[in-house]
Amino acid sequence: MSVSKNLQNFTQWGRKIVAVGRNYRDHCAELGNPIPKSPLLFMKPPSSYLIEEAGPILIPRGCNDIHHEVELGVVIGSKCQDVSEKEVLNHVAGYALTLDMTARDFQNEAKAKGNPWAMAKCFDTALPVSRFIALNEIPDPGNVELWCKVNGEERQRGTTSDMIFSISHLISYISKYFTLDEGDLVLTGTPAGVGPVKEGDVLSCGITDLIEMNFNVKRKL
Repeated sequence: MSVSKNLQNFTQWGRKIVAVGRNYRDHCAELGNPIPKSPLLFMKPPSSYLIEEAGPILIPRGCNDIHHEVELGVVIGSKCQDVSEKEVLNHVAGYALTLDMTARDFQNEAKAKGNPWAMAKCFDTALPVSRFIALNEIPDPGNVELWCKVNGEERQRGTTSDMIFSISHLISYISKYFTLDEGDLVLTGTPAGVGPVKEGDVLSCGITDLIEMNFNVKRKL
């Protein structure tokens, strides 16, 4: 598909972010969660975007256990409603490297009470994101190696070939329930190795042989 120049700045005007939880078997195992039979969806607001040059990741007030989750993001290029898996890539404009930052203590408390995860997933700076990655830079999104380091120590490394639900399946599934629009972002889940960061840490992540980004971690005053 031809890419609109505006899609280079999708974080400035994209209207929604749809995230997928528990999409790698090893990540399910490390958290003691069962393998889902269908995609587990949640949302993050555009206000959670953080580009690399905009400043640090801010630990939200009251949070004492914030975790990193490196993920491949998929940027939607055209209206996507009730599409088949075969049609999905016709609606994909490109990709982005992302970190789905999670206030794990907030999330665990919400789960225990049967409440939504909004406080854990939607805080300001909860979604560090790279530049727009063009389609030709990732010829096979089903075989992308992701990694994450904290202060130079590797914490996560995994490939998208290990996902439970493929990108095509995820986007087709989502589109059957609500429409994805141009500029929206779909997060595709994280491999094993998620863990805590604290104030003063440097969080680095990347796609092997393609892109890297680095963020300082600070506590919100």
